[in-house]
Amino acid sequence: MTKLTEVIIDQIDADIFSHAALMSCVTGSAGRRYSLLKRAMACGEIVQIRRGLYCLAEKYRRRPFDLFEAAQRIYGPSYISFESALSFHGWIPESVTSVTSASLGKAKEFKSSLKTFSFASVPSKIFFDGVDRLDNGVMMARPFKALLDYIYIYKKNWIGWGPVVEGMRVDRDLLGKISRAEIHRNRQNYPQKRIQDFLRSLEAGDEH
Repeated sequence: MTKLTEVIIDQIDADIFSHAALMSCVTGSAGRRYSLLKRAMACGEIVQIRRGLYCLAEKYRRRPFDLFEAAQRIYGPSYISFESALSFHGWIPESVTSVTSASLGKAKEFKSSLKTFSFASVPSKIFFDGVDRLDNGVMMARPFKALLDYIYIYKKNWIGWGPVVEGMRVDRDLLGKISRAEIHRNRQNYPQKRIQDFLRSLEAGDEH
C-alpha cells in the first residue's frame, strides 16, 4: 500500500474525498502531493471520479460505495432524478447505465471507471420541491417529480397515463397513488407547456 493511501485511510473518514481534503493531510509542495496521488492511482489504490474528486479503490473501502452520494459530490446543487430516481423507487423495471441527476447548472457528463454521471438542467420554479433527503444525505426526487423531469428533458408530448404505462412500463397501480393535490402543485412549479399539457390531461382524467 502506498504512503498516500495509508494517510487517507488514517486521516479521512470518507471513502470519497476532494483534493482539498488531501491538502489538509499531506504536507509538502503541490508537486509532492501530485506525485503521491499519481503513484497511488497508478497502483490502482485510488480512483479519480472527476478532476479534484477521488475515492479509494474497492479493496480499501470501509463501507459500500454509493454512486448516488458520488453524484452529489461531483456537481451541484443537484438531486437524483430521471431514470435513476424512477429505478430507485421501483417505477421502471430496467437498471440504468448511468447515474442521472437534475442540476441548477448547465448540462454536464462525467465519465469514470466507476460509472457515467450525467446532469441536466430542469428549470422548475422551486428546485427542491418534491425532493427528499435520504438517510445518507443524498437528495432524491420523488417518483412523480422524476417523471416530470424526464418528460421535460426528453421533450415528451405525452397526454394521459397511457404513454407512461406503455412507453416506460410503469405499473398503473403506482400511478393511481398520485393525488390530484400533487398534480395541481406541480402545475404551479413547472411552467413548461409540454408538462402543463400533461398535468392538465391528468386532472381531466384522460386515460389515453
